[in-house]
Amino acid sequence: MEYRFLGASGFKVPVLGFGAGTFGGKGPLFSAWGNADATEARRLLDICLDAGVNLFDTADVYSDGASESILGDALKGRRDQAIISTKLTLRSGGGPNDVGASRHHLVTGVERALKRLGTDYIDLLQLHHFDAMTPVESVMRTLDDLVRDGKLRYVGASNFSGWQLMKSQAIADRSGYTRFVANQTYYSLIGRDYEWELMPLGLDQGIGALVWSPLGWGRLTGKIRRGQPPPEGSRLHETAGFAPPVEEERLFRVIDALDEIAAETGKSVPQIALNWLLQRPTVSNILIGARNEQQLRQNLGAIGWALTREQIARLDAASAVTPPYPYYPYWNGQFAERNRPAVPIA
Repeated sequence: MEYRFLGASGFKVPVLGFGAGTFGGKGPLFSAWGNADATEARRLLDICLDAGVNLFDTADVYSDGASESILGDALKGRRDQAIISTKLTLRSGGGPNDVGASRHHLVTGVERALKRLGTDYIDLLQLHHFDAMTPVESVMRTLDDLVRDGKLRYVGASNFSGWQLMKSQAIADRSGYTRFVANQTYYSLIGRDYEWELMPLGLDQGIGALVWSPLGWGRLTGKIRRGQPPPEGSRLHETAGFAPPVEEERLFRVIDALDEIAAETGKSVPQIALNWLLQRPTVSNILIGARNEQQLRQNLGAIGWALTREQIARLDAASAVTPPYPYYPYWNGQFAERNRPAVPIA
């Protein structure tokens, strides 16, 4: 297993992590992801730990907290071997304060998560979304207090825009609070928006990416084909409405390129898609999900080898889109002003 620094924290994490959204199986979304109980979860964690995959990611809203509880049960007796990553701020109850990043919800949410996980500290807590109703100063102060209290080791964000992430960092710097070192973000061959602003920000601010849905919400599993419906058993039948959007022709262009490289390398389509991500700047960890042992072992085959530069270039070309203003090349500084002919200003 390869380990990388989590942003500028000095803390190393494995390049692959296990997403525990498949634990619990409660509700229309999470039941489609998986319904592993404590026994099955322990078996999957055994495989992960044997392979060096010791980062486990969950959230308070995954199966109404059941994911955290099952993960905690599966880690009993070996908590010191694991890196626990969880998230909160999305609505987790029916009360008026069971949502957001208020001091009340952050403190209460962390206490509840600690109890469900059966631990006295969380290695990495990420805010699941930006709360525009709570002052950022209050959010960063509360997170800093929780770190100083020993309940959190590191903090990060998820699903933030560039300005939201940068404002949080700036306030942390100004006040001497704990900074974000992680950004849990959507990134895949069919979802490269992360590169436009969040990747440069991560490079500048020392924020490592934990990638969620690296297979494009199940579209890059090797089972989706041009002119065919999703195969029976695909989670897309139940969850397509939650999926990040992608233009159909671009999807199949990427799948065609993956198929070609799979034939050349003898690797599977998902292994190639994951390996491509491992070559990208700022990526500290890719979260792989698995409903069963077979899927988990398949995803573990994404490491220990590397695509060639030529293969990476083909995947880059197949998945490329023109970024919106002001991120396309002319405006983002890739063409240096000094190399352009002088144009008189009218």
